[in-house]
Amino acid sequence: MHETSVSPLYAQLQREEPLSRVRLPFGEPAWLATRHADVKLVLTDPRFSRAIAQGLDQPRLRRQSTGDGIMGMDPPDHTRLRRLVGKAFTSRRMNQMRAGVETLAHRLIDDMAAKGPEADLVEDFARLLPVTVICDLLGVPFEDRDVFSTWTEGVTGEATMKGDVLFEIGDELDKYMADLVAQRRREPTDDLLGALVFARDHGDKLTDTELIALAGAGLLTGGVETVASALPSFVFTLLTRPDLLERLRRSPELMPGAVEELLRHVPINTAAMFARYALEDVRFGDVLVRTGDPVLPALHAANRDPEVFADPETIDFTRSPNPHVTFGHGPHHCIGAQLARMELQESLTALLSRLPELRLARGPQGVEWKFGVIVRGPSRMPIAW
Repeated sequence: MHETSVSPLYAQLQREEPLSRVRLPFGEPAWLATRHADVKLVLTDPRFSRAIAQGLDQPRLRRQSTGDGIMGMDPPDHTRLRRLVGKAFTSRRMNQMRAGVETLAHRLIDDMAAKGPEADLVEDFARLLPVTVICDLLGVPFEDRDVFSTWTEGVTGEATMKGDVLFEIGDELDKYMADLVAQRRREPTDDLLGALVFARDHGDKLTDTELIALAGAGLLTGGVETVASALPSFVFTLLTRPDLLERLRRSPELMPGAVEELLRHVPINTAAMFARYALEDVRFGDVLVRTGDPVLPALHAANRDPEVFADPETIDFTRSPNPHVTFGHGPHHCIGAQLARMELQESLTALLSRLPELRLARGPQGVEWKFGVIVRGPSRMPIAW
């Protein structure tokens, strides 16, 4: 099966068993929701909880079970934290940041060209861009971006499926963020971390534990790994579909719609995760989900639901509306979605305009893939131009 494909089993489940019993490598059995409507219901209905999953043997890909930070909260606690961080991710702020991201993308391309005639798109571009952007947004020292990149990759990578490294990385990340928080208290700053410290110390009821988890595992990891995986996956899709690549080169104004369609069509999540637990009996057609049952929303399956997306296997840059759930839905909709969209738009625009002969240096078979615990995508992508 193609690395950017979705298993045809999901389509079969949507037709025959939209809520099915599954078991992940670790944790208790769960229901798997595959239809778009059911996935949205599980993500938004207050009869389902993330908070009560904490401390339970929730279905998961990792051996170790750790706290999920903001992803392990329900309103009103979740609402309080989102409100604090949301001020940094407004559409206006993203538009203000766009020129800087464009400049960064072109600088990284200059660096690749200087090293040429080949580069690894993942290490030389796709990881560096979001790491640099999120470090700048949070106020993390630029010279520490390499260790940050190592941490974020480690938290989401295959090694954590076996255990062993997750607690160690988490402790290192928490200690680093705690030191930065202490520094902000001594010397206040106007970056996002400085704003969160101010909120913590001036009555917004943000605990130090919440602050460190939100800034570290939440914003840093979420702000890096999604784009670092999606961008090379999108480039791979375009380079192996010359018709799509040519259309985008010929009509660059299609880029926003193209990014939305690639977000819908190209799977970024490794698997269904972050189970919601039923607080009461909930009926889905002929299936009764009983109180205390976990339900896993399959976002990548929902994005191919033919009841919502006409001809879902076709990539259509003009698809409208496009209500994909790649960034989730409802209270836990990814707070950095607008930032990720903007980074993907500017990165692809820069790559296609600056490298008209962009190609896979060793063909599709030369691309190495990762299948970690949260995101999937290329781990190495040799390109030439």
